[in-house]
Amino acid sequence: MNKLRFIFCKNYSQRKRPAARLGSLLLAVIGLCAFSTSAQDLSSLPFQKTYTQERVSSSDPTGGNDDGNWKNPIKAGEQRTIAELAGPGIITHMWFTIATPEQYHLKKIVLRIFWDGDALPAVESPIGDFFGLGLGEYFVYESGPLSVGSQKALNCYFPMPFYKSARITITNEGTQPISAFYYNIDWQKHEHLPENMFRFYAEYRQAQPNQGWTDDWKANSDPKVDGAKNKDGQSNYVMFEAEGPGHYVGVTQSILQNQGDWWGEGDDMMFVDDRQTPHILGTGSEDYYLGAWCYGNCGINPFGSNHPTFAFQRYGNPVNGGDNRGAEWTVYRFHTDSPVPFSKYFKMTIEHGHANHRSDNFYTVAYWYQKGPHKLRKPLPPVEDRIPRMVNVGGPSMGKP
Repeated sequence: MNKLRFIFCKNYSQRKRPAARLGSLLLAVIGLCAFSTSAQDLSSLPFQKTYTQERVSSSDPTGGNDDGNWKNPIKAGEQRTIAELAGPGIITHMWFTIATPEQYHLKKIVLRIFWDGDALPAVESPIGDFFGLGLGEYFVYESGPLSVGSQKALNCYFPMPFYKSARITITNEGTQPISAFYYNIDWQKHEHLPENMFRFYAEYRQAQPNQGWTDDWKANSDPKVDGAKNKDGQSNYVMFEAEGPGHYVGVTQSILQNQGDWWGEGDDMMFVDDRQTPHILGTGSEDYYLGAWCYGNCGINPFGSNHPTFAFQRYGNPVNGGDNRGAEWTVYRFHTDSPVPFSKYFKMTIEHGHANHRSDNFYTVAYWYQKGPHKLRKPLPPVEDRIPRMVNVGGPSMGKP
């Protein structure tokens, strides 16, 4: 795809087109080249850029050094607009860092993004979860679309086009003020955007806990567990569902184990333009997240470490807590190589254990693009319900040695 974009942009710049076709082709070229640059496509760098580079930041407007608004903290309960942009344009990068004494502020501060005057947010998530920090604690990792740098620097590179306007808000649902909220929001101002550019969406969901169908089991390999069937996925954990057209591009997931043994026996199931039958079926949670063999747990450890971690551009397991009750995990998968398109309907799901026998806690943010408003959103859980905590659900407490 990157090579095709390179050739298309190059060939177009070297050829003359009939005037009647110039307008539509120019829009397509602008869109393709803008998206290539946003996706860090190195092959597009030599070509002339037709946009204006813009930035909205927390820089002190007086020229002083109060760049994070220390003199004007975000009060408990306050919603503050940090960016209002006039389109057409594309947000290409967001960087945040936060100073606050509030424990679990990554779960209590809510990020919302609104497109083109829509009263409902296209992005609504606890700020930590949006950046892959779903357990409310910081750690450093890098992927293509999202990364966390040292110290506590939150970065997002998802390209986010808008036609008329964009608005970004921060809501403090904690009990203490946000002492300082630093931000840089980089965006491109365009004269035109192609009509077929979809808007970016992200939705937070959780299950604390999932409702497993049994608490009377000792290991994932118990015959009644291992022999269970789940063909329709109707009791799966749902990451998001949407009405199209659009395309799914990825998910970040954090897990807090309420039970021992390997949490990831569950398969991913994607429902594409069919509400009843999954179209894409997986073979295990770590397989969907492009790892293997329980990430070195469940008694399989060829690398000499009980808790190996990795963080690559499209997939990763940056937090590996082992198999015992209380273990904490984070995994992610981005379909930037081949987004999953849908025309009318899409639902992304994953089992919680084999055939949904486990009752662990899941916290996810799904990312996708679609045309039109998001009609199937779930309300954001109350702040007190978002704080990770173990739940007594029975079952085993220890994993394999």
